[in-house]
Amino acid sequence: MNAIHDTIVALSTPSGVGAIAVIRLSGKEAITIANDLFEGKDLTQAATHTLHFGSIKQGEEVLDEVVASIFKGPRSYTKENVVELSCHASPYIIEQLLQLTITKGARMAMPGEFTQRAFLNGRFDLAQAEAVADLIAAENKAAHGNAIRQMRGGFSGEIKEFREKLIHFASMIELELDFSEEDVEFASRDELRTLVNQLMVPINGLIRSFELGNVIKNGIPIVIAGKPNAGKSTLLNALLNEERAIVSNIAGTTRDVIEDVMNIDGITFRFIDTAGLRDTDDEIEAIGVSRTKEQMQKASVILYLIDLERADLEETQQEIAGLKSEDTPYLLIGNKADIASEDIKNEVANNDGLLISAKKKTDLEGLNQQLMKVVDLEGLNAEATFVTNSRHVSVLKSTNEALQRVINGINSQITNDFLAMDIRQALHHLGEITGEITTDDLLDNIFSKFCIGK
Repeated sequence: MNAIHDTIVALSTPSGVGAIAVIRLSGKEAITIANDLFEGKDLTQAATHTLHFGSIKQGEEVLDEVVASIFKGPRSYTKENVVELSCHASPYIIEQLLQLTITKGARMAMPGEFTQRAFLNGRFDLAQAEAVADLIAAENKAAHGNAIRQMRGGFSGEIKEFREKLIHFASMIELELDFSEEDVEFASRDELRTLVNQLMVPINGLIRSFELGNVIKNGIPIVIAGKPNAGKSTLLNALLNEERAIVSNIAGTTRDVIEDVMNIDGITFRFIDTAGLRDTDDEIEAIGVSRTKEQMQKASVILYLIDLERADLEETQQEIAGLKSEDTPYLLIGNKADIASEDIKNEVANNDGLLISAKKKTDLEGLNQQLMKVVDLEGLNAEATFVTNSRHVSVLKSTNEALQRVINGINSQITNDFLAMDIRQALHHLGEITGEITTDDLLDNIFSKFCIGK
């Protein structure tokens, strides 16, 4: 880990030209360093949680006029003294101001070092710290809500409750080991079995939630599929309201996967345009068709387009039959409905298909509504906790395995020392989630993924 007693500094707002930039200092000397550069009020005498207008001088010249925000530890994000200097977002001003703080004794912060200090100083636990990164990266309402709940301790609270219940039984079994010659039982094996079974239910639920949580975090993959010239690229462009994919009357124009995102009712959807499905001797197009089939297997939902203008009734029936054989949920869409014959349109409509014109953008709102119905989001409870972190789900699986060994040990009547070992292992894994059990390498790996300045 980095030297935790240094005073660190970093730009906490995005780099580039803008109206305002915020440069953050944290550490024992943060206020003193800022005060040495600040012309105006004596910041060392300023009360915590106050703002002060003044200027930063570079020698005899004024570099910029700034607002200094003072947060005295422990009432700050890092629980250390923190100063935030709001200056004009000129790259020159930012660079010069950072260099001035360094000449006064600060050093540049590493990625995530402010949040790392907040964790080390007891501001929040490790799971909450990781939720800060999720909150920054949240691109939709669902991801934002889940990150807020985790940052405020919802997930951590559940883990701590699991640990407290296990710790009680672990201590009782350890006590039995101290009185092994007395042949006494402080911890009822039946009660322990009941407790472990009760704990495994929510832990398994959290493990299962990872699939949905990952979708919430990264977006629901929606594959747009169909035969060449069915209007897949036109539909993608219409949904995104921009010319994202090349549209041509030449069959086989799309030969690779094109992907973009769209937010519908607070949920991020990843729309994936694919090569048209057909037999082809073109080697490159054949690769594209193969990738289309792979994407269809991985999709949450398939938007399958039928070209109502060109398809005959028998061909349409064959396409629909093939679609029904797929395991992936799908939404049947008849495109070019404005120029199609009635019998083809009726065939699609009778199979719960939606009739649209991607080119004219008709009934796309109806498509969005149908898509929300097809996507299985029943588990998306506004108050539920979803695991979105691969580290967390890995540790929960290890916890579950240790708890299963406890059950097997009770059933096999193994000795207390082995039983206590498995309980301690489960406690160890749960502690890894919240940071009660951790290593320097783990912390460096987690916080190195944060942006600099957070």
